[in-house]
Amino acid sequence: MLPKRIDRAAVDARIGPYADTEQSLDERAAIYQELIGFVPPRIEARLAVTGALDPKLVDLQEKMREHAMYPKCFDVKTAQLMLFGMLLMDLSDAAVLHGIAARRAGATWEEMQAVVSLCFLFRGLSAANRGAELLANIADHETKNKKESQG
Repeated sequence: MLPKRIDRAAVDARIGPYADTEQSLDERAAIYQELIGFVPPRIEARLAVTGALDPKLVDLQEKMREHAMYPKCFDVKTAQLMLFGMLLMDLSDAAVLHGIAARRAGATWEEMQAVVSLCFLFRGLSAANRGAELLANIADHETKNKKESQG
């Protein structure tokens, strides 16, 4: 479902430590933790690697991401449903992250399936198959997280 996590110690030792003076790594990660419930591995890699080599770029990337991802005219659920659908159209593996975020923002399974169905109309069975797989994986993720938070 998700790529392998990076080895932060290896990044720090070989590339260098996080050097962004605008926000700490934990502060940068907080928005992802809030939105998705965890920091996705590729985002963790970008923050650590680019944060060590070009911290100004990390700051610019995060400001652009925040501006675009949270438009005033859409609530978080609607924006995340749209992102889920856009990424599903490309069969992108990042679609699952926005599906998780949409669910955390209150999207129902019916709304998630409606997005998959819209994608099917224009992308075909591959989007329907991938979308169903993603919904099943998100359900599994939610089940596992519920058990971890209870246990």
